[in-house]
Amino acid sequence: MRNMAISIIAMMVLAACNQGGGATAGGDGKAASGGSAQTSSGGGDGKEIVIGFSAPLTGPQSHYGEDYKSGVQMAIDEANEQGITINGAPAKFKLDAQDDAADPKQATQVAERFVDAKVAGVIGHFNSGTTIPASKVYEENNIPNISMATSPVLTQQGFKTVFRSMTSDSQQGLVLGKYAVDKLGYKTIGIIDDRTAYGQGLADEFEKSAKAAGATILPRQFTNDKATEFQSILTAFKDSPPDVIFYGGADPQSAPMVVQMKRLGIKSQFLSGEMTKNPNFIKVAGESAEGVMASLAGVPIAKLPKGPEFETKYKAKFGKEVQIYAPYGYDGTWAMINAMKAANSSKAADYLPKLAATDMPGITSDHFSYDDKGDLKDVAITVYKVEKGQWVPVESLSAGAQ
Repeated sequence: MRNMAISIIAMMVLAACNQGGGATAGGDGKAASGGSAQTSSGGGDGKEIVIGFSAPLTGPQSHYGEDYKSGVQMAIDEANEQGITINGAPAKFKLDAQDDAADPKQATQVAERFVDAKVAGVIGHFNSGTTIPASKVYEENNIPNISMATSPVLTQQGFKTVFRSMTSDSQQGLVLGKYAVDKLGYKTIGIIDDRTAYGQGLADEFEKSAKAAGATILPRQFTNDKATEFQSILTAFKDSPPDVIFYGGADPQSAPMVVQMKRLGIKSQFLSGEMTKNPNFIKVAGESAEGVMASLAGVPIAKLPKGPEFETKYKAKFGKEVQIYAPYGYDGTWAMINAMKAANSSKAADYLPKLAATDMPGITSDHFSYDDKGDLKDVAITVYKVEKGQWVPVESLSAGAQ
């Protein structure tokens, strides 16, 4: 019994030493690792490279996020099929997709989660209001971040890790405001925005440009990105309708807004940005969508050299048509992967300079490249109009980075 007790005590001591993290046998006095961080970490020199993605995947803007995510996943799947070598070994890219629900607080939590997971980089976020606070987390932890956000504030922060997949509001608003006055001939303009970083930012830039072109701007009206009833703010335009009403915001608001305009007998032209230019707007607005105009970064995908091929592959893979954001997510993801490939490393310190120097033929641009702030250099805006229930391109306009 005594010998048995001694044996039990010895076993307990040995177990305690192993659990306590003390030195184990090996001759160098160093603790053995419980697993190689390099094979699981996104930023290490391992085979699996994790790329984070975040956008609204639930809630009223989830159709944007899912479309965006599909383009990112498509690029990652293609890269895996190509057998690209990074970190001296065949790379296996993995997407870590997280829902930020278009909420700034949740987006920051997602960003911190990505930091803990040691992702190699992040594609997203989608909204300006979520991307701006999250970008601070990425900058502090040196994680490259390519987002869909369009607010000028994003790249005005001076961060080295921030890049876009789409034109900024200053670029789009400048072109659209001038176009509305000089080309379409609108002299009086009503403006409504949803007070989000995106909606307000785009409306501000549009107003500055239209005013500079000589238009009269009526007092600004405001709503929010949860509203569905707009009669009270639209009534401000009922007695003296402006030539055009510009809305800075998304289709969950712009679609019911145009329906209520028709109901009130307001015949002003309705003009908006890219978050209105999608099939969901037409589906919800119905007949009231007819004649609505909206802008979108880039030229129509069918007119791009690789556009038709992308549409065919996308439909075959996902069983649905391209909406808006998939090509931008695809290009942004390939920009990040190509930078890693050029650096032969998934470590930010190694591939970040290559990402900043990106100049590649993309789906959304023949020269997908960045200026020193992380804004796109090659900028084009296309104006679309709803005709017979379809978005039809009216005219493509050029703009340099602002």
